[in-house]
Amino acid sequence: MYKILTLNNISIVGLDRLPRDKYEVASEIQHPDAILVRSHNMHEMAIPPTLKAVGRAGAGVNNIPVARLSEGGVAVFNAPGANANAVKEAVLAGLLVSARNICQAWEAARTLTGTDKEIHREVEAQKKRFVGVELPGRTLGVVGLGSIGVQVANAALALGMRVVGYDPQITVQRAWALSAQVEQATNLDHLLSQADFLSLHVPLLEATRGLINRERLRNIKPEARLLNFARAEIVDEDAVVDAIEEGKIAAYICDFPSNRLKGHPQVIALPHLGASTYEAEENCAVMVVEQIREFLENGNVQNSVNFPDAVLPRTDSWRLAIANANVPTMVAQISTHLAEAGLNIIDMLNKSQNDLAYTLVDVDRPIPKYLVDGISAVQGMLSVRAL
Repeated sequence: MYKILTLNNISIVGLDRLPRDKYEVASEIQHPDAILVRSHNMHEMAIPPTLKAVGRAGAGVNNIPVARLSEGGVAVFNAPGANANAVKEAVLAGLLVSARNICQAWEAARTLTGTDKEIHREVEAQKKRFVGVELPGRTLGVVGLGSIGVQVANAALALGMRVVGYDPQITVQRAWALSAQVEQATNLDHLLSQADFLSLHVPLLEATRGLINRERLRNIKPEARLLNFARAEIVDEDAVVDAIEEGKIAAYICDFPSNRLKGHPQVIALPHLGASTYEAEENCAVMVVEQIREFLENGNVQNSVNFPDAVLPRTDSWRLAIANANVPTMVAQISTHLAEAGLNIIDMLNKSQNDLAYTLVDVDRPIPKYLVDGISAVQGMLSVRAL
């Protein structure tokens, strides 16, 4: 029986993918084999020694101590692309409400007083304050062409916009999904100088923290509108507010309110709604639950942020799943222990990613506990499981 600890409310549609004859699932449980989490901050949390995997029902893993878990041989999974449509729709809404000054106009309409005749007269007097722009023919710059960025770019083309993208690390899979009409920017500053609207879709890394800063904003096209539905820290919000007040950019639309941003007339700050749809929550839960289940039961790895992808079709054999430091002789030492135990290797898969390597080994006979203990004792071994 596998034990699953949930640190947030996880969609029941996902949890139903865990058969109750094999899995015990609860928000309070001792000695969990896996943890399912959305936004809960795990950085100060003690890591249970039984833990084998963490599943983030979403894309970002900033709330998870990935490095510390890697040291203990714990795989961390996420759900890239499962909430892409939800975020894309939020970005499109941001494009439209900012282009037409909808939020500012709505707020002004809410404060009107007097008789209907007086309100109608005031409406006609005020509406010139909220004259907007139309999207066809305008240029959208998309920074980051992952699952969300590609969908945003393609949708903007359908709205009649010119789209220019920038992502020096775009994958082949995403390139195939991207419309051929999306133009390529040679660098980020080149993109900023062209974009009437700029939408950010990059993960929060040290390299992307403060990506949009005072220096970059010097190159932005005058009266551009900046959209950030990725991570707050990608943008230097003080620099952005100053740029608005200096007339360099027209608006900032984001998913991350703060004291500096809230109430500013040219800022639309939403309460982190990008992926907040029932469909996205269900998609993320289903995706990450299936990945956790496949890892626990068969050792296979897909969409892990710290383990390499490793999928070995399961046969009627017995399997070892081993995570270790990515250093020489590890596979040889594993093979030696198997030979000494008289086990014949039927199939093997070894993959590495940065400082971590992962091996799946299928053998012809049941795996004795002393073999697991012997391999575990090898210096550099992080986790060894007999499946």
